[in-house]
Amino acid sequence: MYRTTALITAGALVAAPLATLLAASPASADTSKRGACGQGSYELQIDREDADDGGGFEVSADLDRVAPGSSWTVVIRHDGKRAIRATRVADGEGDLEVDVRRPDTSGRDTFRFKAVPTSGGSTCAATITVS
Repeated sequence: MYRTTALITAGALVAAPLATLLAASPASADTSKRGACGQGSYELQIDREDADDGGGFEVSADLDRVAPGSSWTVVIRHDGKRAIRATRVADGEGDLEVDVRRPDTSGRDTFRFKAVPTSGGSTCAATITVS
């Protein structure tokens, strides 16, 4: 009985700080949003960078399984201001990616993504707000 109680207590003492550590670190966790984009899909991902890496955010917009060789205009906005506007061509697998680093502004940061095929067709869009 005493041995079981001691093991449970010891386990709780080890688990509690670990749970606190895991709960205290959502700032370094990734935030993403996925959805359909015509015949393919998109993912908008926001990664909070450590202060050692300059802080701020790495923003990534990916299109997957769109038509290989198709041309897309991708716009990423940060708090309403255009961070990047780029035209990319999907590779042989129908994938393309646009990345940009952004500073952490005061208060909440809102990122908007929009991808439009240059030949016309389905538009993809997403918004993520982080605090």
